Amino acid sequence: MHSSLKNPDKLIVAAIFLLLIIGVAMVYSASAAYAYHRFGDSFFFAKRQILFAALGVFCMFMISRMDPDKFYFAAKPILIGCFILLLIVLIPGVGILRNGARSWLGIGAFSIQPSEFTKLGMILFFARWFSKKSFQIEKFQKGFMPGMLLLCSAFGLIMLQPDLGTGTVLMGTGLILIFVAGARLQHLGSFLMLGIAGFVGLVLAAPYRIQRIVAFLNPWEDPLGAGYHLIQSLFAIGPGGLLGLGIGMSRQKHLYLPEPHTDFIFSILAEELGFVGAASVILLFAILIWRGYRVAMSMPNQFYSLMAAGVTSMIMIQAGINIGVVSGAFPVTGITLPFLSYGGSSLTLTLAAVGILLSLSRFVKQ
Repeated sequence: MHSSLKNPDKLIVAAIFLLLIIGVAMVYSASAAYAYHRFGDSFFFAKRQILFAALGVFCMFMISRMDPDKFYFAAKPILIGCFILLLIVLIPGVGILRNGARSWLGIGAFSIQPSEFTKLGMILFFARWFSKKSFQIEKFQKGFMPGMLLLCSAFGLIMLQPDLGTGTVLMGTGLILIFVAGARLQHLGSFLMLGIAGFVGLVLAAPYRIQRIVAFLNPWEDPLGAGYHLIQSLFAIGPGGLLGLGIGMSRQKHLYLPEPHTDFIFSILAEELGFVGAASVILLFAILIWRGYRVAMSMPNQFYSLMAAGVTSMIMIQAGINIGVVSGAFPVTGITLPFLSYGGSSLTLTLAAVGILLSLSRFVKQ
């Protein structure tokens, strides 16, 4: 790293630490009753979240001090490793089955989710690939099609688990990078039409996804089945009002709302901290996204710019989908809220990705 470089973007750092502090507090509040009921320890999930956050912040700090050029050479082996893990996790008896998806690898309490690492691996590889002068993204056969085939291959492996939420984030981030790299709109439009047809096919191929669509349109049609998650989430958000019921005072976390400390943590936050708390979290994400894209537009080369755009887009899409799901704007799908939801792989990986963004932000002229 050159001595003339600036310090990392202070607003990004501030937004991240505020989100982490809110996240740890909400993980404890949302999980305390369930943790005591199951493990006899109200702090069971909170202690692990603090450990994950500490590990993630350490990774973020170390990566923020690195020369971004190192990711150019590491991108290819990282993505190859991610594809290998995506294949291994599908092997029965090797991949760990949770909530109907074979998405995890690990031993005992330690486990990782390969699909989470694939999101970052794809960003790094696309940034390297698309920034090469020999790569012509505007040409269908030589540029656009190879990029889409690679992206769809990763998406297909993730859907075999199946994990539609992570797959959607991966696909959305990849498409933004392909667009930013200079792909022609008619190529993207044609793929979008095929993508919509494919999405409809995926929904029709799995009855539980059809139930989720029906529940999204009218959750009260099956209040104890497909519509249960959304109804309980809205029961949490509604009573929050302007200022909320108060930290620790949620009613829905008492075994009414499933996954209150992971996928639906924003619902508990809105119940306890109200509109002001929920809007504050959205504002922090907005600041992070604004500064992230500012970094992307200020980079000295396309490789740096694509990495910054990819990391920022990944966080934006994942946060947008999660908040949309819990508020009833999107059909229910399993996806965590970055920096707030409980989870080791997701939190550590996202903070490592922010480390790359902070490293790049040193090149922005103040």
